[in-house]
Amino acid sequence: MSAGLQSNIHIGRVRAHCKSHPEEPLYNGGILKNDVGEVNFGYHTKETVSNSCSFLLENLTPKTRYTFSCWVKLKGKSLSSFVKATLSTVDSKLECIGNVVARSDCWSFLKGGFVLGSPSNKSILSFQSAQNNLTEIMIKSASLQPFTVEQWAIHQQDSIQLKRKRMATIHVSDRKGNRIKGASILVQQHSKDFPFGSAIANTILGNSVYQKWYIKRFNATVFENELKWYSTEPEQGKHNYTLADQLLKFVRSNRIVARGHNIFWENPIYNPKWVLNLTNQELKSAVESRIQSLMSRYKGEFVHWDVDNERLHFDFYEQRLGSKASLSFFQTAQKEDPLATLFLNDYNVVETCDDVNSSVDSYILRLRELMQGGAILEGIGLEGHFTRPNNPFMRAVLDKLATLNLPIWLTELDISKKMDQQTQAIYLEEVLREGFSHPSISGIMLWTPLHPFGCYQMCLTDNNFKNLPTGDVVDKLLHEWQTSQTGGVTNEHGLYNFNGFLGKYKMSVSFGNKSKITTFCLDQGQETKHINIQLY
Repeated sequence: MSAGLQSNIHIGRVRAHCKSHPEEPLYNGGILKNDVGEVNFGYHTKETVSNSCSFLLENLTPKTRYTFSCWVKLKGKSLSSFVKATLSTVDSKLECIGNVVARSDCWSFLKGGFVLGSPSNKSILSFQSAQNNLTEIMIKSASLQPFTVEQWAIHQQDSIQLKRKRMATIHVSDRKGNRIKGASILVQQHSKDFPFGSAIANTILGNSVYQKWYIKRFNATVFENELKWYSTEPEQGKHNYTLADQLLKFVRSNRIVARGHNIFWENPIYNPKWVLNLTNQELKSAVESRIQSLMSRYKGEFVHWDVDNERLHFDFYEQRLGSKASLSFFQTAQKEDPLATLFLNDYNVVETCDDVNSSVDSYILRLRELMQGGAILEGIGLEGHFTRPNNPFMRAVLDKLATLNLPIWLTELDISKKMDQQTQAIYLEEVLREGFSHPSISGIMLWTPLHPFGCYQMCLTDNNFKNLPTGDVVDKLLHEWQTSQTGGVTNEHGLYNFNGFLGKYKMSVSFGNKSKITTFCLDQGQETKHINIQLY
């Protein structure tokens, strides 16, 4: 593996637009090409199943991270369809390793990948359309590139170095500008720049042990249910913000940033029951009242609002109020709280690739429709309710979403309770490393509020706040992703250098009987940060 490939695992051309001609394959085709640049393991072909074509792959190895990409076009007139790539081995089948919304008038870019649990001498990579009446799927510029576990980890570390850390140089001099050699430097990180947290619920109120455990770890939060419409207005016209106010007081007192979740939820079963019985005109008035009541009360309090939740899967409001209902939500929310970042939020975009409703292309299309309609949409929410994560696919989705140049958050991250605790921990670490290292991810929120019955899917502790394996993973990574106390003495040029994670720092400098304590920030930047200290 060349250094060039190691540093460009996720950077390959990622297109969200259709193109008139396919581009060249990533990695020159990877292992799908031989030395003379011709297809080695297979080619696309129309088979007896009219909506499928395939590649034959040989000698795939377990644990290897395989990234796959190709350009897809449908044969026919005025066609559009969800197309997924499927991998079949002798003893197993991966139902989806990548997907794309393909069309007949242009070429669409599919990017995904997979990891096998056992070796496979012969495998079939096939393409299937959601529409059975398609006559042919055309594939061009296919690429399959393997990366070892070590190579994948190296790329993550390189990305963290570029995005989450920065070099700093401390200059120490006296009041006349003379350099001071041998000055003692002690640097401690005071707070972290990257928002990392977990959802909380009313169960944290009055529970000092829970609060202490939480505050020690997290700098961001979101309320599990306490801001949802069914909680704040269970009966029409009778608003109750008591629990939300109490949680917000806890947030304020501990300098934690909070996301607002959510204003509207498109799934009708999670709306107040009285809402479902309203006429369209009554619903319109209720919606306007909901936004005004919620956002006027909490204006400036929440850094984000999930304005429309799970719109890819449900459309309750647009069915009742028309096709521009979501657009209206965003426009009104922006007027009510112009400083908050407004998000769409949905599931199964990064978790799995065989959900027709939530392909990355479908999400991008929906986001673009809102922005082109005039919505001030500033963030992309990915819930992240994983069963078994597919890291190459996750990275491919993030790469594609990153073309929109919007902040992306993992907003409700957990691992299914179908997995045992040790497996949950293994998968959680994989997802957290992938998320933290990806340059387009701006924050991570776990979905682990603790209740007497446990948690929604995954807990970090038991009811006595003793860490479970998942909690140990979180603690390990929090420690890894912060700058440990560092220090030394200035060199002959009066300089001390260190490489630190972004955030706020406290520094003490001493020389002889002179000393100084100061603070500084390491913010995002490619250049070395220079801090000048004068000892009087």
